[in-house]
Amino acid sequence: MEEVLSDRKKKILKAIIKTYMETGEPVGSRTISKYTDLNVSSATIRNEMSDLTDLGYIVQPHTSAGRIPSDKGYRLYVDELMKEKESEVAELRELVLEKTDKMEKVLKQAAKLLASNTNYATMISVPQYSGSRLKFIQLSRVSELQLVAVVVCENNVVRNQIINLDEEMDDETILKLNLLLNTNLNGLPIQDINLGMIARLKEQAGIHSGVVATVLDAVAATIHVDEEDMEIYTSGATNLFKYPELSDKSKATELISTFEEKQQLADLVKERLADTDNTGIQVYIGNESPIKTMKDCSVVTATYELGEGMTGTIGIIGPKRMDYENVVDNLKTLKVELDKIFRKKLE
Repeated sequence: MEEVLSDRKKKILKAIIKTYMETGEPVGSRTISKYTDLNVSSATIRNEMSDLTDLGYIVQPHTSAGRIPSDKGYRLYVDELMKEKESEVAELRELVLEKTDKMEKVLKQAAKLLASNTNYATMISVPQYSGSRLKFIQLSRVSELQLVAVVVCENNVVRNQIINLDEEMDDETILKLNLLLNTNLNGLPIQDINLGMIARLKEQAGIHSGVVATVLDAVAATIHVDEEDMEIYTSGATNLFKYPELSDKSKATELISTFEEKQQLADLVKERLADTDNTGIQVYIGNESPIKTMKDCSVVTATYELGEGMTGTIGIIGPKRMDYENVVDNLKTLKVELDKIFRKKLE
């Protein structure tokens, strides 16, 4: 039965492998004592290295006093690394769920507050991610013919994608695909992942090009703004009926359905987020409104940002004779407040 390595032996093995990866030279105990946080003597490290040699995790080249990792040592290192990444992904999933829950409450509350302060109708879209970079990708086995690809971006956006296989894939191949994807894509802005790069990665993956294509689809999905998936919170739609020019029965029915179905609101958000040159406050009066049912209204929107690459839209809808100064002041205040709340709550 194989011995379970102590934490200290694992730390020393990891330090040997990392140092050897950096230098390509056999590693001695004195070098390790400088680099590790073990706070043990060189003699203790020498003893541990001697045990690791006996157990076959490191070997001593004939011409040197130092040691280099064996295949068995590399295998343990990679398995431990993957375990670390898996727990990191699990933690991130929890964090993202927790953040999403907080975000939903805060945005719903903000829409309500804005409607109450202005006496108009309001909408707030959940922020979409853009300009994000890839942190890492991890392929893991779920069953014999299934993998899960976990794509993690900046701001800890996590996307999971199940990949169905035609035939079973061994651990070595999964490891190679993880290395291929991470070596080429880590730290890259998602929008820089173009067709040429995808073709090159698929070619390098050979018979497993289908798996790479599916993972890259999952990467693309993290930045794709889909109107159907877009969450928009609204409040105060009935406030509009306080204004005679909007309370006519057919106009009122149209307006209410716009707030209920949200498709046109999503189109407006998409248009605002695509307009990267104008991230300030935008006012649409009457016919200028991109929303057909709001030709008798004014729509005032602002783009808010939550950290790098996360943007959403706040909108206030009222009659053309709305109190523009009050609306703009409220939007400015809310932009600042959202920024403060999320920096505190979501860090």
